[in-house]
Amino acid sequence: MNLLPVTEAQGRLLGHAKPISDVETVSLADGDRRVLAAGLTARLTQPPFNASAMDGYALRREDAPEPGAELKLIGTSAAGHAFDGTVGKGETIRIFTGAPVPSGADSVLLQEDAEKIDGGIRTKYPIRQGQHIRPRGQDFNENEAVLAAGTVMDFTRLTVAAAMNHASLDVLRKPIVAILATGDELLTPGSDLGPSQIVASNTFGIGALVHNAGGDVLDLGIVPDDKVAITAAVRRAQAAGADVIVTLGGASVGDHDLVQATLVAAGMTLDFWKIAMRPGKPLMVGSLGSTHVLGLPGNPVSSLVCALLFLEPLVRKLASLPPVKRDAMVETAVSLASNDQRQDYVRAKLAKSSSGMWLAEPFGKQDSSMMKVFAHADCLIIRPPHAPQLPAGSPCPVMLLRPELLG
Repeated sequence: MNLLPVTEAQGRLLGHAKPISDVETVSLADGDRRVLAAGLTARLTQPPFNASAMDGYALRREDAPEPGAELKLIGTSAAGHAFDGTVGKGETIRIFTGAPVPSGADSVLLQEDAEKIDGGIRTKYPIRQGQHIRPRGQDFNENEAVLAAGTVMDFTRLTVAAAMNHASLDVLRKPIVAILATGDELLTPGSDLGPSQIVASNTFGIGALVHNAGGDVLDLGIVPDDKVAITAAVRRAQAAGADVIVTLGGASVGDHDLVQATLVAAGMTLDFWKIAMRPGKPLMVGSLGSTHVLGLPGNPVSSLVCALLFLEPLVRKLASLPPVKRDAMVETAVSLASNDQRQDYVRAKLAKSSSGMWLAEPFGKQDSSMMKVFAHADCLIIRPPHAPQLPAGSPCPVMLLRPELLG
């Protein structure tokens, strides 16, 4: 089978993905980063009354056309404790921020713009009609459509949803991503390792990526290189309603690589495998009915690079979330060698030059098993297939591992 270009592989995977339409109800407290399944309309008017925007005195503007007007103080209006009366000619009340403006009053004088006198106040500055009053419905009115379906909830939108008197939200269900690590040599972190065993680390990085992409993780644990065990784990994922099954390792065709053959025997339709990329060539993509299947390489760096390129955009599309902007153009800090037929993703650090330009400097060692290098990298320099040598200081495309670095 010929190696498939990265962009073609991404297009085929995402072209088959349809956003999840299942709806569930969550509390407002659990609504962050959830996608609204239906628009939200206001259940009340905000503010529900003409409210004071400042601490001061509520009065009739016609009673104080010029500085020096003297007004009789007849009461107080505070938030939660409205003045039960009407402001008449020559009268005022003490009012506090958020308090209802009483009947009769049409303006609020700032407290520092008033001079206290016996039994009342004297105005020190001119008053503008309606000043420092928030009119009823200034923010929104009852039955007004405020948030549309498809809105991704965040701290600002949760605040307005609460203000509209919604205690719960109808949202789209999160994608369920089942993660299965395979290999006789794998043990969980914290285990006592034998001479031929290693720690299974990929699950945790892939799981974090799934969570950040808007999905829920179903950890199927570690299974040995055994067709019966692999099949049983896959059936558990299907029974749990997994939208995506991710296998870690064993997707190639060596004597001990049983995942692909086992999944095909279990009913998987293989779409493609072997991608023209480095690291990460042995990526497998298929489907079990409506469930997407991604077989990621066993090498940790290969697995994570493939997850960034394929799993993250898949989960976000299923979740109706916009893609993460990871692509950027920077300058290379060193000369880059010409490339072969595979697209390279080179781990690099980012730093600013004296002129303020962002520079990407690749690490000297790029072996796909070296997790420490990946942990310290800020980006992946993208070297397209057959790219010529690139001199230092030349523009080069990168995929940001931490998009916030470039703002």
